[in-house]
Amino acid sequence: MRTLPRLYAITDRRKFRAGFTTALEGILRRNVKMIQLREKDLGGRELYSLARQARELTEQYGALLLINERLDIAVAVGADGVHLPEKGLPPGVVKDLFPHLLVGYSAHSLEGVLYAQKEGADFVTLSPIFRTESHPEAEPLGLEELKRVSAKVNVPIYALGGVTQERIELCLKNGAYGVAGITMFLDGEDEGPDSGGSP
Repeated sequence: MRTLPRLYAITDRRKFRAGFTTALEGILRRNVKMIQLREKDLGGRELYSLARQARELTEQYGALLLINERLDIAVAVGADGVHLPEKGLPPGVVKDLFPHLLVGYSAHSLEGVLYAQKEGADFVTLSPIFRTESHPEAEPLGLEELKRVSAKVNVPIYALGGVTQERIELCLKNGAYGVAGITMFLDGEDEGPDSGGSP
């Protein structure tokens, strides 16, 4: 199994003040080595076009590219993997069809993480760890739950939801393999965490 980076940036072009390509390149310049293209409002043709841009940039910077949910788009642009929502395709189905693809899975409980592990997912995002503006109604799991879940599974867990640059170390100390997010990588859009290559 390949070594995964510790930082996992998730796109939301509506928050990219500098525009998609410029903002994504800014993230990649800070040595973030894994990107999830997550633009759920786009149709197939538009998403494919954006995914091609993302693929070109991630290859240029030696970063992994995963496409949120859309396995067809991931295959069409030669992405490194796909990230599956909780109610999406079972990870095992993707692994059976495309064993070379990385498969991430969105989990929100120990049960969800155990399911992903059983299905052969390469990693999970566990959320929300902290309260987050994008899902204010969601009760945060907290660091204690992150620690408890991490101790019971072998699959790498990325802490997601309300994670800031200041909270990265807290998440890692409480069992997370890495951290994932959108806005944490956009602070200033010219500055941010400068790590994420090798663990």
